[in-house]
Amino acid sequence: MEQTLAATHRKRVLALTPQHLSKLARDVPSEVRSSQLSPLTDDDFIAVADRLLADLGEAPFWVFAYGSLIWKPEFEHIEARRSIAHGWRRSFCLKLTDWRATQETPGLMLALQRGGACTGVAYQMPPDQPHARMLRLLRREISYHEDVPWLRWLTLRGAGGSFRALAFYCTSDDPDVLNLDLHEQATWIARAVGPAGSCAEYLHSTVSHLEALGIRDRYLWALQAEVAAEIDRL
Repeated sequence: MEQTLAATHRKRVLALTPQHLSKLARDVPSEVRSSQLSPLTDDDFIAVADRLLADLGEAPFWVFAYGSLIWKPEFEHIEARRSIAHGWRRSFCLKLTDWRATQETPGLMLALQRGGACTGVAYQMPPDQPHARMLRLLRREISYHEDVPWLRWLTLRGAGGSFRALAFYCTSDDPDVLNLDLHEQATWIARAVGPAGSCAEYLHSTVSHLEALGIRDRYLWALQAEVAAEIDRL
């Protein structure tokens, strides 16, 4: 039976409201443009899944959610466990030029950067068909060869001790990693809108779902207030 995560604290009120998000809402058509990235083929996805499962060995298959996978996992799981990844922290640091942004008005995507600690939710996958489950997960989260180095098995601490879980977008040396200060991040996020919606909408969903679970990230809480103020200034 799936474990539920319940919060018992009093929720805080976000400065970034649905009214702020409605100010940004507009239809942005998808752009068809050439890419210098190398798409993964079916055989490539199979090879990545094989390697990741070989690295895991006989241990249970867990996935670490720190952003959108918390509020939209879209995969079957048998347990959801609040967990901490030490040595990693949330950061809006990846330059985004599509999906929730455009080439003309780029945005930022959430990732994990070195340093600090990140509290999130670990999902345990059912034990049957691990290869098929891994393939579905990979096809949802990545598309290119250049994405593969951003996948990492992290050691988490949660109820019952330490265990390993797969995390997506753990940053490395890459020109699309931007080390902006909080105000600069808010400026980018407050303006970026793409075919899938706004970066501010993504931030709002992440913070509100973390808050509902009793997971308090000071960085994201400060960022959403900055984004709300920046939208008010626009």
